[in-house]
Amino acid sequence: MIFRSERRDSAIGRPVLAWIGLMLMAVSFIWLQLLPPRAVSHRSAFTPPTAGPFRVVVIDPGHGGKDSGTMKGGISEKDLTLDIARRAERLLQTRGMTTLMTRADDSYVPLPGRAALANEQHDCIFISIHFDDAARSVATGIETYYAAHQISKLHRALSWLPFLQSTALDSSNAESERLAAIMQESLVARTQALNRGTRPEQFFVIANVHHPAVLIEGGFLTNRDDVSKLATEDYRQQIAAAISDGVMRYREVLQQQQTALAVSSSGR
Repeated sequence: MIFRSERRDSAIGRPVLAWIGLMLMAVSFIWLQLLPPRAVSHRSAFTPPTAGPFRVVVIDPGHGGKDSGTMKGGISEKDLTLDIARRAERLLQTRGMTTLMTRADDSYVPLPGRAALANEQHDCIFISIHFDDAARSVATGIETYYAAHQISKLHRALSWLPFLQSTALDSSNAESERLAAIMQESLVARTQALNRGTRPEQFFVIANVHHPAVLIEGGFLTNRDDVSKLATEDYRQQIAAAISDGVMRYREVLQQQQTALAVSSSGR
């Protein structure tokens, strides 16, 4: 009887131990996913500012390689985006910011790879550069998009548990919306282009970044006047300068917010 009892207790204990082991594995997996990832080593970057709300600006020149984007009037979207991205990178670096480019030449980088580069950073913002086309040639102006919902770090950690995914999807995206508004204001001020405003759109490359992320449409390649301006180095430099201005203004706003919170906390 004692021998049978021991066997029965052992049989009952094995499933319990198995469940405990499974739970420990799950907790360990989630914890590893939430740890800050190591920065990529194959990208060059200047020494980041020692203080501030974010350290890195990821610049995403849209399209590239086999994906030329829109082509009109002898101008290719992929070439425009890379040219302006390089200009913006230089300007941001002179202002002390660290920059990473999702592509540094005419190469094709899939959308998941672009988002993944940003997600590998511990603290950054993400700016994707594009140009628009339209059925009507009169369409003109600049607009900036943000994703109404972005995939959070927790969503990535729980992606292997589908029944928990909905709990990890951010209900709002206030920071990306604020970055889009500041960037749009800067672009319009610099270029004097028609202000088409900001709007939410679930573009993959910004919806799958868990940092503040925006996508800029810097003009219409189906509009003769827009193409004429974009063909000049001066106008492309103005767009790049506007991107740099927008980044620094957004950083300043966050610094002011952090200072106000610190003062409020110390006064309690």
